[in-house]
Amino acid sequence: MKKIVLFALILVCINCKTTNIESSELTTFFVGTYTSGESKGIYKYAINKDGILQKIGLATETNNPSYLAKSNDGKTLVAVDETDDEGTGFVKSYRIENDSLIYLSTSKTGGAHPCFVTINSDNEVLVANYTGGNIAAYKIDNQNGLTNLLAVQQHFGKGTTARQEAPHAHSAYFHPSKNEIITADLGTNELWFSTYNDSEKSFEFTKQEKIKMADGAGPRHIAFHPSKNWFYTINELNNKVSLIVENENKYSLKNTFSILPEDFKGNSYAADIHISADGKFLYASNRGHNSIAIFEIDPLNGNLQILDFESTKGNWPRNFALSPDGDFLLVANEKSSNIVSFKRNKKNGKLSFISEIKAPNPVCILF
Repeated sequence: MKKIVLFALILVCINCKTTNIESSELTTFFVGTYTSGESKGIYKYAINKDGILQKIGLATETNNPSYLAKSNDGKTLVAVDETDDEGTGFVKSYRIENDSLIYLSTSKTGGAHPCFVTINSDNEVLVANYTGGNIAAYKIDNQNGLTNLLAVQQHFGKGTTARQEAPHAHSAYFHPSKNEIITADLGTNELWFSTYNDSEKSFEFTKQEKIKMADGAGPRHIAFHPSKNWFYTINELNNKVSLIVENENKYSLKNTFSILPEDFKGNSYAADIHISADGKFLYASNRGHNSIAIFEIDPLNGNLQILDFESTKGNWPRNFALSPDGDFLLVANEKSSNIVSFKRNKKNGKLSFISEIKAPNPVCILF
């Protein structure tokens, strides 16, 4: 009997050790979704060292968490509730505990259909309200989640297309190296430049205030170069990436590059944009063409050279993300309800398919 018990204990220990090894090889990430279909909220997934994807489970139930952000210490997650409740949407905060999200707070966003949220190293928070045409400011209270709404910057104006009859703030970013906020407004067809005055609880425009994009461009998201004085804007409506260069504290539009093949004749809408940590490659997602456009960045002037188009192996690739080590690129295909991982060649920037997993209406990936 003692030998049988000892043998069973050895088996248990062996199994435990194997599980621990596998867990240590996993990098986890959260997935934001639209909840009009099968999704119930925010999910947690993982990717292993070989790029294989694994579902962990539902982290919390919530409505339309279409964009996510984490505090600098990794303890708090913030998610928009992309809805319109009498002219406002909501933003919610959660404490991250293992594989679960513990609800902390809900704040109004001051505008309908919030579609973007970001957090800087000072725990300041920005939310962009698409239909509201404005951006909102908050701070993170580590004990209670988000503060209530602190300030709103309302946009005004319009563009030249049917999608641009009113302001539609699509994203707002803290500049990575100075006190400045850059907002992409698809509706006014402009980039807006401002600062946030914490003592006055107000937004203030910089001297430049705005940059007008090409008619019908529809700026959507921004990616900052990690070491140069330029950034890129992806334009949803004309399917192009624009290079914005800063010189003597003034920004200017320098060049624009198509993210679709020259012979493509269908309908497509640009979605997301990211740059590799070494600043050598830029990636952009195409909804319709269902691809990731891969560019090489000229280190002297920031111009882009197309390298390849990689199929996302799904329909309507919205948000995508590079893994923290830069080894993989993960794509959220909204309409086909799947997440796909690609191995990234760090020397030439190209992608190779590795793994695919089901996910209900995924629209945001957050490591």
